[in-house]
Amino acid sequence: MKKYVFFDLDGTLTDPALGITNSIMHALEKMNKPVPPREELYVFIGPPLLTAFQQYLGMTEEEAHLAISCYREYFSVKGLLENSPYEGVGNMLASLRDAGYRLCVATSKPEQFAVRILEHFGLAEYFELICGASMDSSRSSKTAVLEYLIEKTGCADAVMVGDRFHDIEGAKNVGIESVGVLWGYGSREELESHGAGYIAATMEELTAIIVKI
Repeated sequence: MKKYVFFDLDGTLTDPALGITNSIMHALEKMNKPVPPREELYVFIGPPLLTAFQQYLGMTEEEAHLAISCYREYFSVKGLLENSPYEGVGNMLASLRDAGYRLCVATSKPEQFAVRILEHFGLAEYFELICGASMDSSRSSKTAVLEYLIEKTGCADAVMVGDRFHDIEGAKNVGIESVGVLWGYGSREELESHGAGYIAATMEELTAIIVKI
């Protein structure tokens, strides 16, 4: 039995698509840049924003920093609550906690936003620690967030649960197990190709896998 279970936030615990895409659209409009269709912006769910603006929209690093500032104008007021927990997530977290697992969040979203979201939806109570990116992007990759979380817990006897390849690669980089989930924004092919230790299609499957690891 693993001591800790580390959860990604976006696409794993909650569906943030509306708030994230609205925030990106706001940023692009403020910068007088073309606004792609919403569905093309779903790739922003998972990676650090600085990386995503450069990789997916071809921005320079300077432009990406400006885009993040514009993004947060909307996200900090409205976007973070244009979001919803996945059905059954509270029951899943409660069952793992009651089974003796210590639960934490490891997200590339700024930590203060993650705390607000989880508190708003009544999920914060399940977590021993909620760890995320720093506002200045000095800690933004999933690997950096996991290193930070492991330092705070003092324990690497853990499994990482997430929906994108960033979660899987981050887990490999810090030497812990990973479980990819299919209800978020990554595909089975993406998770398998990046070496997910296990894949769960439902929260019941996820719970069963964690108990077996």
